[in-house]
Amino acid sequence: MAGGFPLEFPVMSLAEMLMKPTAMLFRNLMSMEVEESIRAHPLDAVMLLAGCDKTTPAMLMGAASADVPAMLLTSGPMLAGDWHGRKLGAGTDGRKLFDLYRAGEVTDQEMAEVECALGRSAGHCTVMGTASTMAILSEALGMSPTGSAAIPAPDSRRLAMAEEAGRRIVDLAKEDLKPSRILTRGAFDNALRVQMAIGGSTNAVIHLLAIAGRAGVPLTLDDFDRISRSTPWLVNLKPSGDYLMEDFFSAGGVPAVMRELLPDLDGTALNVSGLTLQACVGEARGYNREVIREFSSPLASEGGTAILYGNLAPDGAVIKPTAASPELLQHRGRAFVFESRSELMSQIDDEDLPVDANTILVMKSGGPRGGPGMPEWGQIPLPKKMIRQGVRDMVRISDARMSGTSFGTVVLHMTPESAVGGPLALVETGDEIVLDVAGRRIDLLVSDAELSERRQNWKAPSPAYNRGYGKLFLEHVEQANLGCDFDFLKPR
Repeated sequence: MAGGFPLEFPVMSLAEMLMKPTAMLFRNLMSMEVEESIRAHPLDAVMLLAGCDKTTPAMLMGAASADVPAMLLTSGPMLAGDWHGRKLGAGTDGRKLFDLYRAGEVTDQEMAEVECALGRSAGHCTVMGTASTMAILSEALGMSPTGSAAIPAPDSRRLAMAEEAGRRIVDLAKEDLKPSRILTRGAFDNALRVQMAIGGSTNAVIHLLAIAGRAGVPLTLDDFDRISRSTPWLVNLKPSGDYLMEDFFSAGGVPAVMRELLPDLDGTALNVSGLTLQACVGEARGYNREVIREFSSPLASEGGTAILYGNLAPDGAVIKPTAASPELLQHRGRAFVFESRSELMSQIDDEDLPVDANTILVMKSGGPRGGPGMPEWGQIPLPKKMIRQGVRDMVRISDARMSGTSFGTVVLHMTPESAVGGPLALVETGDEIVLDVAGRRIDLLVSDAELSERRQNWKAPSPAYNRGYGKLFLEHVEQANLGCDFDFLKPR
């Protein structure tokens, strides 16, 4: 209707819950397929259609590399689950109830009912998980239409938005408005500030670093922490808060959040509409201040992501304070170490596991090369014996990621990872660790001499792959603090 000739070009699907060992292993592969599909065909502009966690960053990474006029539209969040009048968010409430099921406090019948009630419609998770976070951040970057991220998947307004986007992409081609004009340093600073205000998924750190790397924008972990310290947490959504994505949409969605932040945003940043951010959100309103707080009355004075350093994470680690237990944000305890995910799963329900509420659970071999692919293993399950004692959180440390739907005092993305000989590889059961989120520190209280002796006895694990894409991944993937992209995909 707008004069364009549309063709559909399918690319690989990243089945978040099914791919082994993790969909993250294939994010870079999907981004390469997106880029090469765009390059290989005579396309004037591209509508990127995405949904769950890794598909959105993969699309944006490929589009940034190809630099053909592009716009992203996501599938939208599913409707809230409903179990006996209790609203459920897939992932977050499922995890909480499954822990109670493990402890015998929820019956088989009740768990079956919960499983049936969680997913009421098409769409991605309806909490502030990675899918919701990356849809929101695409809008904040200016790569998605204003107001599009939070419309529920079954809502007729999403179809209307899709038709409007289809019309706009034709104009985008005529205007030659490429991602390189939108994905500027100001746009990434805007996205980081929105990430802090929404209490977004920790996975956004890795994905934004990767997208920025493709766009040639020098983004670092320090930028995340700097902006987090000066940005209030405004959005009251699970897993950090109380509400769900359909509540967020009704409350005004991303435009309402950005309007609250506007004095600290780059209002000149361009949107795929061809307008500036100021023009797009300057008149936006918030309709429910329990869901989207005003800047002057935030849920917390700092944002939802903090970056830690120390002798245990010299290149950085990530924690989500808004989803953690306040009393554990400063903690000193002795480590109980699992050398691998399989070792953890074989022991975690042992009634004689020698741990208590002060123990710090440590898991190795969960990073980009160790997983491989950096799976979402970071929210280490609480030991069954501790759940039965009423413990609902413990400090947990790993070089893995965790789902954006997860919660707890969980330190993630320990860099360098254990599989390449990072300090995490040297931790032993009984070692004391100090976590100080306010001071942005994570330290192992073991002498340098002792660590040096342990390093002499450390052996690198055998590679998980010896051929094909897996071998390419292991040889070229960068560490978490650089976005886990391939070293040869950044612009020269």
